Amino acid sequence: MLSKSQYIRGLQCHKSLWLYKNKPELRDIADAQAESNFNTGYQVGALAKELFPNGIEIEFDSANFNGMIKKTKELIANDTEVIYEAAFNEDGVFAMADILVKNGDMWDMYEVKASTQVKEYHLNDASIQWHALSKAIKLNRAYIVHINNQYERVGELDIKELFTLADITDMVLVKQDDIALQLLEMTDMLNGDEPRIDIGGYCSDPYGCDFMGYCWKHVPTENSVFDISYAMGKQWKLYYEGVLSIDDVPKDFHLGKNASLQIQHYKSQEIKIDKPKIKEFLNTIKYPINFFDFETFQNAIPRFDNQRPYAQMPFQYSLHILYKDGTLEHKEFLGDENSDPRRALSEQMLQEITPMGSIIAYNQSFEKTQIRNLALLYEDLSDSLLALNDRFVDLAYPFQYKHYYHPNFNGKYSIKVVLPTLFPDDDELDYKKLGSIQNGGDAMDTFAKLHLLKDKSKLSEIKKDLLAYCRLDTLAMVRIWEELHQIILDCKE
Repeated sequence: MLSKSQYIRGLQCHKSLWLYKNKPELRDIADAQAESNFNTGYQVGALAKELFPNGIEIEFDSANFNGMIKKTKELIANDTEVIYEAAFNEDGVFAMADILVKNGDMWDMYEVKASTQVKEYHLNDASIQWHALSKAIKLNRAYIVHINNQYERVGELDIKELFTLADITDMVLVKQDDIALQLLEMTDMLNGDEPRIDIGGYCSDPYGCDFMGYCWKHVPTENSVFDISYAMGKQWKLYYEGVLSIDDVPKDFHLGKNASLQIQHYKSQEIKIDKPKIKEFLNTIKYPINFFDFETFQNAIPRFDNQRPYAQMPFQYSLHILYKDGTLEHKEFLGDENSDPRRALSEQMLQEITPMGSIIAYNQSFEKTQIRNLALLYEDLSDSLLALNDRFVDLAYPFQYKHYYHPNFNGKYSIKVVLPTLFPDDDELDYKKLGSIQNGGDAMDTFAKLHLLKDKSKLSEIKKDLLAYCRLDTLAMVRIWEELHQIILDCKE
């Protein structure tokens, strides 16, 4: 028997399905992002049931699939109008329909997705559902229920506006002819030895495979061709030609300017420093210098007024201010997890950023976008907020445009790459020395669910970790600016 998810896995890669069935102990440990995605999907799925209220739910029991199937049959026989998580085992496929709704003597099938649009793999998902269910009941229409990201909450949550119902019946029917053959191929494959399938783009499309640690073990963990940045997929061409390491990339292999620069400096181990360009950049920065960084969170289901699904919601900032006399002061904001943080953040930010001088961010487009969004939200603060954007300087600029390039950058220029390269032994600047929050994803996911925290004794420690992480982001910018400034001073000596 194949479950729906196993069929989808097999469509992506037969070897992945074979390993899942025969060597599950080789699976990689699930990461925090996968857990976060699962939780979001569960919350969205639970809410979507309110579109079709008063249904009866089949409780999931991994030890008793037959009991779930039996209960489903009983509900169908008793003319139940709405069934949640209806379970079927037909033609060797175990499938659970998120929502089944009676429509005359037929049924409409609804699959709920936490995404904001219908994707190809959603169609594959619904198609195998249709294949299994149509063997047991008469199906009328198939729908994908997904998030409407144009919905903006005002007052009570409007479930009908939050969700979009996309009729995918015709697309599902087109796929039916292929499913029987695909299932037969998967069954034959599972009865044989481990498939000899090389790695490829399908290892991460549409899902990241949890057997990559096993299948990719022959690829160097450092300085492989897949570490080449901005190569426009040419890494795979190198790989299929037998080139696994950057060391072995042929000199005449065309990769483009940025990727070629990366390989050149990796092989020579030379550091590129264009002092005139760096000086030109630094001359654009005016005191007092405001080193600034936002953290944001997202909700699939908007919690606050004037919030859209998956909208970036700034809840925290860190601000280091460097004055011309060398004085450095730090200010910060962390919102309350139980209320919309945007108004309080905007007001405090406008008070604390100095009225004159540059505002430095790393990859400034993110900060400037958040400020524009806040200006749209608060008309009375709009002019003051937008005036901030005119003062921004992007500290990533000299690294992005290779005015400063180090072989350890590996073609990248994010602050998480630049900082440890410039300050390899400085514990104060080591994100790995922080507590539970060590990257932006940690901050985003932690704050998004902080209002759900049951153990309030942990709240203070988590907030302390959030503040420490955001503080390091702006302190890192200060130290990077100082390093660039020192280069120019050394140049004069």
